[in-house]
Amino acid sequence: QVQLVESGGGLVQAGGSLRLSCAASGRTFSSSAMGWFRQAPGKEREFVGIIWSNSVYADSVKGRFTISRDNAKNTVYLQMNSLKPEDTAVYYCAAGLRGSYYAPSQYEYWGQGTQVTVSS
Repeated sequence: QVQLVESGGGLVQAGGSLRLSCAASGRTFSSSAMGWFRQAPGKEREFVGIIWSNSVYADSVKGRFTISRDNAKNTVYLQMNSLKPEDTAVYYCAAGLRGSYYAPSQYEYWGQGTQVTVSS
């Protein structure tokens, strides 16, 4: 059974940094696409970024967020710098991509999410 577990969320002041982790078990994702999404209260889940042979990011986070992976640990990371209050959301990692990488419906596996709150 595939399981994704996010960690590393918390409360940070604007301009600060956080690093989220997504540990996978039940299957090796070292050569597979792994995505990050976020969902703010009252809003739809939105694409943040994805890593596979390269990385792609949403315009809203480009230049501030970086996705990396440690294949030995079957873990993907989301380094978030220069955080803004509008980055406040629950962050999810996703795997098992079947189609368009920016569409949440195209991922088979999801973590439980981790809350990121950025204060102004």
